[in-house]
Amino acid sequence: MKPFPVFEKLDIQIERAAGCFVYDHQQEAYLDMYGGHAVVAVGHTHPHVVDSTLQQLGKIGFYSNTIYNDLQHQLAHQLGLMSGYTDYAVFFSNSGAEANENALKLASFFTGRKKVLSLSNAFHGRTSGAVSATDNTSLRAVVNDNSPYFFSPFNELSSLRKQLETEAYCAVIMEPIQGVGGIQVATDEFLQEVRAICTKTGTLLILDEIQSGYGRTGKFFAHQHAGIKGDLVTVAKGIANGFPMAATIISPTINPLMGQLGTTFGGNHLACATALAVLEVLRDEKLIDNAAQVGGFLISELKDIAAVAEVRGKGLMIGVEFDADIQQLRQELLFDEKIFTGYAGAYTLRLLPPLSFTMEHAQIFLRSLKKLLEKNSRYFQNRSYHMG
Repeated sequence: MKPFPVFEKLDIQIERAAGCFVYDHQQEAYLDMYGGHAVVAVGHTHPHVVDSTLQQLGKIGFYSNTIYNDLQHQLAHQLGLMSGYTDYAVFFSNSGAEANENALKLASFFTGRKKVLSLSNAFHGRTSGAVSATDNTSLRAVVNDNSPYFFSPFNELSSLRKQLETEAYCAVIMEPIQGVGGIQVATDEFLQEVRAICTKTGTLLILDEIQSGYGRTGKFFAHQHAGIKGDLVTVAKGIANGFPMAATIISPTINPLMGQLGTTFGGNHLACATALAVLEVLRDEKLIDNAAQVGGFLISELKDIAAVAEVRGKGLMIGVEFDADIQQLRQELLFDEKIFTGYAGAYTLRLLPPLSFTMEHAQIFLRSLKKLLEKNSRYFQNRSYHMG
């Protein structure tokens, strides 16, 4: 490995780069406030993750799931310990969409029911079954029409209660914090009531933690802020810091039959070795606590910026909404300030930095954002742009 370059152009001293920078072809450093869609949980090229992956590659990189793979058992054990789901089973796959498809199939297998209730503005992946669980018509193809998926408004209990108590659904699938939908946060009351209604009606609760999980919100899973558990929990993105991997966490009451789920590449040796290293870094470097502390500071500071219409999120999963289209602001952050950000719709910056993100990094971003807003305050003067 080579040492990180010195960031002469940044006037804040940084003792440890923490894997929060990426570089262009001229070796210009860019502060990464997006983490590759929340994938880079422990920072880019973390030495322990790199070493663990390379060491495993020197042993065996892949064999099919027809043979015993002890790394899967080690990973399942550690994931259970860190997440609090010690009595659940886990099925490893390759992507978040696949994890959600597996959860939906298991819910239908277990209940014998067909209908699925999803939430408005949800996003659960782009494969056929997963994309059917969104009401975003731009993502749904003709093949997804007339599917057994129905929708209820996010954070509205009366509609959801009426639908579940009058119709038999195999599952409710929901994100505790909607990512693509604009960093919309489910209230604790909503999550608790959804859990209670699902239990009452025999409906399985699928919690999609693909973007919000793995410590991003200051707890291992975002739904744990509300003190609930899902019947099925799906994870991906941060699970292996960029190596393609996902998992479906399965309640012991479901007990899938052999052959109901299957995968060629899921849970392969390289993926498991990498994912084990990620859990070790999260634990040893206390990155979940760091996400809570730095994220809390960043949210508080952003709320004090006059041009900001609204700040939503928990930990290092943050949506910053403005009253005008943010495309030019994002471009200026990227090209003038060398800062990557995401977006969720035309008005919301989406911030998903590595969980190793420090207070110093937060100060760099805040200073740059304030500078651009002061220079371009005309973007945010017309309140009629506000979309709520």
